[in-house]
Amino acid sequence: MDVAPHMSRVPDFTAFPTVDQMHAELDDLAAAHPDLVRLRRIGTSRLGEPLRVATVGAGPHDAVIIGGPHPNEPIGALTVSTLLRQLVEDAALREDFGFRWHLVPCVDPDGARLNEGWYARPSDRRAYAEHFYRPAEADQVEWTFPLTGEDYFFDRTLPETEALMRLMDEVRPALVYSLHNGELQGAFYYLNRNDPALAARLTAIATAEGLPLHMGPPELPGAVQIAPAAYLTPRGADIAATYGIGGGSVDYAERFGALHLVTELPYWADPRVADQTPTGQKYHETIRDFLAGQRDLIGELAASLARAKGDLTVSSPFRRALEDFVGAHDEFISEWEDLPGTDRPATVAEVVGGRQLVHLMRLRYCGTYLRMLDAELAAGNATPAVRAERARLGARFDEWFEQAEADAQSTPIPLRSLVAVQLGAALLAADAVRRAAERSAHA
Repeated sequence: MDVAPHMSRVPDFTAFPTVDQMHAELDDLAAAHPDLVRLRRIGTSRLGEPLRVATVGAGPHDAVIIGGPHPNEPIGALTVSTLLRQLVEDAALREDFGFRWHLVPCVDPDGARLNEGWYARPSDRRAYAEHFYRPAEADQVEWTFPLTGEDYFFDRTLPETEALMRLMDEVRPALVYSLHNGELQGAFYYLNRNDPALAARLTAIATAEGLPLHMGPPELPGAVQIAPAAYLTPRGADIAATYGIGGGSVDYAERFGALHLVTELPYWADPRVADQTPTGQKYHETIRDFLAGQRDLIGELAASLARAKGDLTVSSPFRRALEDFVGAHDEFISEWEDLPGTDRPATVAEVVGGRQLVHLMRLRYCGTYLRMLDAELAAGNATPAVRAERARLGARFDEWFEQAEADAQSTPIPLRSLVAVQLGAALLAADAVRRAAERSAHA
């Protein structure tokens, strides 16, 4: 399938939509096209927000598209909006392509509202860090699907996760697509099938839009690579016990034999993340350096928490996320130690990727810490310890931001390009499902 015409029709965007704007757009499209768009509620968020899905298309295959599985990853909201509009406008895509699309623009609206402070300034890295929120691991919709095994059991599913489960149970999808994104790591994909041909088509559309591919350290140590910048999707059974989480949407999708796709896209482009040139540093030294940076960060935040904890009174989501990171991130570090095959020259991508990971975690979680302390101050809890740590960590944030900026060789990626890649990937994955079904029918 040639997805370029569909990608070329993606409009320019200057901001990510707020949750209220997402709801308003769904209402408008459903009202304007009642014969094409079916809009319904599939659940309720933890704070009482309606969770809604827009369904359009003729089938016979079904696709579930999950926007905003993490609330600091809102590219998917624009992708859902764009795909929905193209389906309304393009009869062939809607009626002849062979899919009924079930589109969820934002599955964690509570968390999304806590990120809206930077949604209007998507290219501003400081605004992103200052208004950043990512839930604690066990509060993430993507990683709280039920998981049952001999050695590990998880059933603390969230209301948002249960809404997705009910939707999948109802439609029995052939494709589940979870729309993710990162920051500076380059574009990469997860597939639950070892399909190098599809992976190559996916990475090609990212390259065509000018996005660097992620060739540095994998997001998860030991990830199985099936093509450049493409990996097998990690299963909950492989990582859940380490992080205290459940299964992923991939685990639930496999109940239906569905193809599962994750697209991970950056906000900023740094060509070094794709540079495979060997350096004079060994890869194990690169790993050692970024793990040392992670340990230093955790140690500093833990010491600050110890000084302030007796004075904290507000049970904010920022506090829960921060304490989860400080308390559980040693498991992440331990997974990187003693990896095989690291006594070789590190590439530029691996060295830069390691440094960027340290910058990323510093800014994310120092920003989260400051939001936690600001919540205390806003509640009138201006004790000496709270004020002292706010001043200390505020200065540290400025220092770490300056270091990150000095190490950056990045430019903001146009939102149109990011949406085009996610949109193109959806159509390529759906086309792969359709062709596989046709081959099976003729076998």
